[in-house]
Amino acid sequence: MPGTKGVLEEIANRAVRLAVERGADGAECTVYEGEEFETTVRMGETEVVKESGSRGAGLRVLFGKRSGSSYSSDLTEDGVRALVGQAVDIASITTDDPHAGLPEPEELGSLECDLQLYHEDIRLLAAAEKIDLARRAEKAALDADPRITNSEGGNFNSNAGEHAFASSGGFSAAYRTSTCSLSAVPVAKNGDRMERDFWYSVARKAGGLEAPELIGRKAAERALRRLGARKVPTQRVAVVFEPRAARSLVGHVFEAVHGEAVYRKASIYAGRLGEQVASESFTVIDDGTLPGLFGSSPFDDEGVPTRRTTVIDKGVLGSYLLNTYTARKLGLKTTGNASRGITGNAGVGHGNLFLPAGVSSVDEILRQVGTGLYVTELIGFGVNIVTGDYSRGAAGLWIENGELAFPVSEVTIAGNLKDMFRNVVAVGNDLEFRGSVAAPTIAVEGLTVSGQ
Repeated sequence: MPGTKGVLEEIANRAVRLAVERGADGAECTVYEGEEFETTVRMGETEVVKESGSRGAGLRVLFGKRSGSSYSSDLTEDGVRALVGQAVDIASITTDDPHAGLPEPEELGSLECDLQLYHEDIRLLAAAEKIDLARRAEKAALDADPRITNSEGGNFNSNAGEHAFASSGGFSAAYRTSTCSLSAVPVAKNGDRMERDFWYSVARKAGGLEAPELIGRKAAERALRRLGARKVPTQRVAVVFEPRAARSLVGHVFEAVHGEAVYRKASIYAGRLGEQVASESFTVIDDGTLPGLFGSSPFDDEGVPTRRTTVIDKGVLGSYLLNTYTARKLGLKTTGNASRGITGNAGVGHGNLFLPAGVSSVDEILRQVGTGLYVTELIGFGVNIVTGDYSRGAAGLWIENGELAFPVSEVTIAGNLKDMFRNVVAVGNDLEFRGSVAAPTIAVEGLTVSGQ
């Protein structure tokens, strides 16, 4: 587990100082140390228990417009010197990139507020208690109904760590994070047909998880309602995406506003800032400043403070998501969305990317739709972010007369993202954050559902 506060930050600062002493015009270093736990209980038996720790430092140096990166898990003084030497050597053989460089010094900084990213109770929870939570979640699912005959297990995962960053631009800081999750994956059987589904809870603190019994029962309900699934005739209808499926649509927005895709002109939204690209009911926000959530942090992976960015505002494309490099390629400013692991140059990531809650309940949306498909699971990766073409396998429930009628499987949803976002006709009031990407229920008109 991370040591005394300030130790990792000092390692990052030492690496930067050594790089500058070796002649680098700029340098930045990320250091991480943490611990992880994972357990799986299946049919009441503990199948997996893993505990591990990890630590490492990643350094990027710049000599003019040439850059080099290196990584090491050796955080001793000699290890840090070797880390610097490797990065300097790599920079000496790279070519100039006119857009390479660190953020401007005035762009660096950290949010001052408490983002509630770390809670000690996860570390204080004994391994036996974590295993018991997984066992209770699975047992609740198995006990829910005689048709729940098998299980892929109850799972508990947790991690806690410290992130430190330093830049030759005069900024250094560190913060700690913790997360844990609990899930159950039961299998329901009726005759010779079997169906599986799952439910889960994720939180920054152990006390924030849903009760294991609730998770198990919810997972069982979801598996049971899939029994007796059938295909439907191919037709053009409205499709309602439940939150778990709807967040994938928000993920496609991220792919389309990702700075690298935009400057490469490999996105449906390249060159379209300020244009109406979606329905007026469709707004997407990226916000890394929301306390306790899973995409929050006080600064990004270049040391730029995180912020709230309205990506799409009532259908109008308002901003791309950018790090320093992609911003310079596009002649814009970073949006504080630099993201990387320990190794390599920073890419572009998101904070908490979400579609704000609307005013309609799920029942109201179903009545409004009348007939269509309520999607609970999406399968495959048939999405082309360059053209917008969309085709994915799906399972869910058929909507008839404004109500859920029967389960559906082995169908394909097809359309184009450009049309889909314009044809959003309803947004639910059921937004929940179970990860860094979130959405409420979304209804989209005019999609082709291919079945029989």
